[in-house]
Amino acid sequence: MALSPLTEQKPLLSTLSPGKLTRMHRMLYEFGPGHGTLMLLPIDQGIEHGPRDFFDNPASKDPEYQFKLAAEGGYSAIACQIGLATRYYPDYAGALPLILKINAKTEIGGSANSFSSLNASVEDAVRLGADGVGYTLYVGSPRQDEDLIQLKAVREECERYGMPLVIWAYPRGSALDELGGQSTFYAIDYAARMAMEMGADVVKLNMPKIDPDKDKLTPAPYNEMELTQEEAIRQVVESAGRSLVVLSGGSRIDDDQLLEQTRIVMEAGGSGVIYGRNVWQRELDAAKDIVEQIKETLVSSVRRTP
Repeated sequence: MALSPLTEQKPLLSTLSPGKLTRMHRMLYEFGPGHGTLMLLPIDQGIEHGPRDFFDNPASKDPEYQFKLAAEGGYSAIACQIGLATRYYPDYAGALPLILKINAKTEIGGSANSFSSLNASVEDAVRLGADGVGYTLYVGSPRQDEDLIQLKAVREECERYGMPLVIWAYPRGSALDELGGQSTFYAIDYAARMAMEMGADVVKLNMPKIDPDKDKLTPAPYNEMELTQEEAIRQVVESAGRSLVVLSGGSRIDDDQLLEQTRIVMEAGGSGVIYGRNVWQRELDAAKDIVEQIKETLVSSVRRTP
């Protein structure tokens, strides 16, 4: 099996069971941009944020919009919860890989005691023909002891069924407020390491934000480090070890910034991107246009890798 320079740098594939290897290979090489990259479309915002994220593009309130976009746009996979996977994915089975997210929470009540409860199983993912299982881990939450026990069971089931485990690693909790908040390099770096240590095959992270005032509140030596965002992303990727890393765009940003961010992620050693609102908060033709630009940026970055 010929590996791209990117996966040779992050030799995850050589450590996987045949089942995981087969599913990862589909997402990395057979769908999406290919060349060992990942371009994922998340549609879990309806649970995590409520319907408000669909207001900018009313058509996106219908999940069929995102499934059609993911299939016609040539994504590596779509990531969604059990209800959407059960009701909408059958129309796209075989034409679009699925990552089934099996835990979730609402934003009601805030994030001080974040915990994402299981609402589906790894067996559901197998039944639906998924190529991966998504799990949200809240690093630093007062309830992380429950979280880690829950994750242990999920990880064991993923190993049993040969299902790649994608961990959404999010720093959360009231303690982080005194340490600069959840978006600092310190917090994201910690989350990357934690997800890798807990057995993630792929780690999904938010972009670290460089803010000197907040960075001064983080523990040493982070509080004395002066990094660019590109340097911070590179450090985060290194902290994830052999786990592949995809980074998200978060709230809507302008196109030039989105593409530049994509380039930085790849040149820092990331394996791809997971953009939701930055893509599907547009009309379909405009969404497909930016998707093609993202794909070209991903592939071009791989080709430039020494």
